[in-house]
Amino acid sequence: MLSFSHAWPAIASAFLASLVEVVEAFTIVLVVATLRGWRPAVLGTGAALATLAAIILVLGPLLDRVPMHVLQLVIGVLLLLFGAGWLRKAALRAGGVIALHDETAIFARERAELAEEMRRAGRTQDWIAGIAACKAVLLEGLEVAFIVVAVGAGRGLLGAAALGAAAACVLVLIVGAIAHRPLSPVPENTLKFGVGVMLTAFGVFWTGEGLGIDWPGADLMLMVLAGVFLATGLLGAALARNLKGAAA
Repeated sequence: MLSFSHAWPAIASAFLASLVEVVEAFTIVLVVATLRGWRPAVLGTGAALATLAAIILVLGPLLDRVPMHVLQLVIGVLLLLFGAGWLRKAALRAGGVIALHDETAIFARERAELAEEMRRAGRTQDWIAGIAACKAVLLEGLEVAFIVVAVGAGRGLLGAAALGAAAACVLVLIVGAIAHRPLSPVPENTLKFGVGVMLTAFGVFWTGEGLGIDWPGADLMLMVLAGVFLATGLLGAALARNLKGAAA
């Protein structure tokens, strides 16, 4: 049985990354609910979750047939690209180069776009709203599934990563049901910065293991890599802020 000290990096990474994705999906579902009621929102969400479950049931067993070093290398490279993209955008947001992520503004924009789409259809139709909810949950859910596999498949931590993702989903559902409004108080920009750091660190770690590198300190090397990428992200944000100030 895996100890918590061995599993916590996967749990924490999956929880934080999933929290960001689920908050974004919840915003779209809330848009649908405010425009057409909870029925199309729930039906669209249910259809997306059923599709995700089918994908996982079909593709999940295939992971056992892939050699471990190949799995680590492929996931490591993908995770490195994925995490580096998050870290880059987070650094640019922190540096003021691109706008901060604002769920309230996104809610207003998505609500206006969906209302316009239903107006062009000639009459309001629940199926249009349901498709919007389904698409949002499916897209964000696929990212959550990828993150769970990416941080958990390397060393038998899929269960731990899935636990972290499930905790994020439950937390957002509870808070969202109570608040009944976009979850703007969630510090998404800070979370995305931290998630970018953690996913990039995992990407380098799994890529190295896939290439046969014996990391000194084993899993503790993840903390070192995370520290390096945190410093890199903060430095990038500071440089972006200074360049923006100089250009102004």
